[in-house]
Amino acid sequence: MKYSVGYLLDLATVITEKELKVRYKSSFFGYLWSIANPLLFAMIYYFIFKLIMRVQIPNYTIFLITGLFPWQWFASATTTSLFSFIANAQIIKKTVFPRSVIPFSNVMMECLHFLCTIPVIIVFLYVYDMRPSLNWLWGIPLIGLAQMIMTLGIALMLSTLNLFFRDLERFVTLGIMLLFYCTPILYSNDMIPAKYQWLVHYNPMANMVVSWRDLFMNGVLDYQDLGIMYLYALGFLAVGAWIFNTLKYRFAEIL
Repeated sequence: MKYSVGYLLDLATVITEKELKVRYKSSFFGYLWSIANPLLFAMIYYFIFKLIMRVQIPNYTIFLITGLFPWQWFASATTTSLFSFIANAQIIKKTVFPRSVIPFSNVMMECLHFLCTIPVIIVFLYVYDMRPSLNWLWGIPLIGLAQMIMTLGIALMLSTLNLFFRDLERFVTLGIMLLFYCTPILYSNDMIPAKYQWLVHYNPMANMVVSWRDLFMNGVLDYQDLGIMYLYALGFLAVGAWIFNTLKYRFAEIL
């Protein structure tokens, strides 16, 4: 069965709205919690690395949040996608619609949370006597689309495989923690010893975080890095789509 793009977008919007209502039901501060979480960690990391360990990175607060906010989008979308099909089991059993919209709505929801953090970044820029750049106008959509495609590919992969291998949740949690410390969020690339530089070169999230940081802090958009991001993103999407399309016919018997 074929579906129009408009239908898919409308369906994704409805599911995203539903997920937002469920998440923030009876919550007074609402989406502010999605900003408070990475900000709290930024304060902790600032205290440890800047005040105690005295890491020599200028404007370290902005350095932290411009890495933590994009990371929060990726990590939250990846984690919630594990249970996206399980949480919507009743809808999947009773209604005919493209199942891939469910993990996509999770990715889109976390993308909206990320967009809500951009004003916070702007405030910190002004505090440190820095300013947004015109490059943001096309840089944010270009990098954001690459991250959305890559995260969707990973979300499709994990949400599908988690139906068949429930232990995957444990491995993903550990994997995200390990990936966080292998990504230059708390430190800069030039602090990594030469023999460990491969951790950055072969880490797609490292390229993503550095690109966001360069755009927000310096107004720089590296089109070569952008091309690499899209190669990674399309690769993950291809693998995720293949796994999903191979196993989606068994969803009903598993759920």
